[in-house]
Amino acid sequence: MTKIQPVIMCGGSGTRMWPESRESFPKQFLPLIGAHSSFQNTVLTLARSSSFARPIVLTNHDYRFLVAEQLAQVGIEGEIVLEPVRRDSGPAVGVAAEIAFQRDPESVVIVMAADHFVKDQDGLIALCEQAADVARKGRIVTLGIKPTHAETGYGYIHPGDTVAGAVRKVAAFVEKPDAKTAQTYVDKGYLWNSGNFVFSAATMRDEIARFEPAMAEACAAAVEKAKADLQFLVLDRAAFETAPQKPIDYAVMERTEVAAVIPADIGWSDIGTWAAVRDLSVRDGAGNAIAGEGVVLEGRNNLLRSDGLLTTIVGLDNVIVIATQDAVLVADAAQSGRVKDLVEKLKAQKRPEAQEHKRVYRPWGFYQSVDSGERHQVKRIVVKPDGRLSLQKHHHRAEHWIVVKGTAEVTLGDEVRLVHENESIYLPIGCVHRLANPGKIALELIEVQTGSYLGEDDIIRIEDVYHRN
Repeated sequence: MTKIQPVIMCGGSGTRMWPESRESFPKQFLPLIGAHSSFQNTVLTLARSSSFARPIVLTNHDYRFLVAEQLAQVGIEGEIVLEPVRRDSGPAVGVAAEIAFQRDPESVVIVMAADHFVKDQDGLIALCEQAADVARKGRIVTLGIKPTHAETGYGYIHPGDTVAGAVRKVAAFVEKPDAKTAQTYVDKGYLWNSGNFVFSAATMRDEIARFEPAMAEACAAAVEKAKADLQFLVLDRAAFETAPQKPIDYAVMERTEVAAVIPADIGWSDIGTWAAVRDLSVRDGAGNAIAGEGVVLEGRNNLLRSDGLLTTIVGLDNVIVIATQDAVLVADAAQSGRVKDLVEKLKAQKRPEAQEHKRVYRPWGFYQSVDSGERHQVKRIVVKPDGRLSLQKHHHRAEHWIVVKGTAEVTLGDEVRLVHENESIYLPIGCVHRLANPGKIALELIEVQTGSYLGEDDIIRIEDVYHRN
């Protein structure tokens, strides 16, 4: 019997967990619960069982190197497939089914979100194996979470007749309810819709073609015309962007006659609010969850997370305080679900903090803004061993690099030189240059920019080993 093919959806922007989660570095890559990110926890859970094949990760162009780096950090090999545009979960599932079917028409696929948390990992594996047995017989099985309370933020599933073992037919999918209706659903034994699915590639492929033929055609063409780029498989853009933008729930699950559900009591959470992070975190005797530089005095049931900035709470209960290097969130825990609305307001005000961190990650490492003015900007740059920036030039700024750790290999025009710790080099406006780290340890330097315009779009790339535009 072939192994179950995991497909992990890893393209969301995670605005509900601002200010730690931003579009440039969303929540699935953050260690919100424990030492690993939720994405890493997902692949590590699957790696516990020999029932699963090497994972396929569906993500986008912006996150491709983050995915590759986080896989490498936990020693997991995976295949990374890039969506050229965002088309919601329907086309993503369609692509997953198409890839799996082309490689093995008998394959069974499990589609999982990268930003969820599961406490009972062995229980999840056992449920997936049970669901796979039913999926091989033509059912599309979703994991339905046994509710712990009357939640209004989730869709619900009404279980029907028994299919096999614990697996039941889906009598109905219902949308997010109000509080009174949610309690009625819980009382009647409805399940939360987790958005995780197990299916045979052939069945899902056929059902998408039946209900959404344009989507099926677009997915098949996008996979057929996909091309390799470095270690990534890039779906064909022209084909993929013709797919209707629609969730898989609306495209297939609410319309198919083969939907089934398996009840899951595995400590699942979509980590959808900061209050959920508090509840899942290790807490002190007063119920406070503290991460980073934080102190609480005479407060109970608070979440305090601080990235290097000493942050304190005095005499408050049930509050959320998230302090990053450039933004602070303070919220009533009961209102933490409104953070997404706050981010929309920040975007409307064109605040860069809504989407970008001060630390910006690149495939070669990262840079972080230290200071800026009208005609100057100071950055800290860290380049990984063997990392190499693009060969580039600027029309409006000069740069001065001071090495504080490691050794820099600097290309300046036709000359290549090594710059060691406590040494510096000046790069005049218009010069062609490149920075690389030839050493075995991280290269750290301070970059001082001066000029009439200091935007990131004043980078003319001449050559780039990471194939960026």
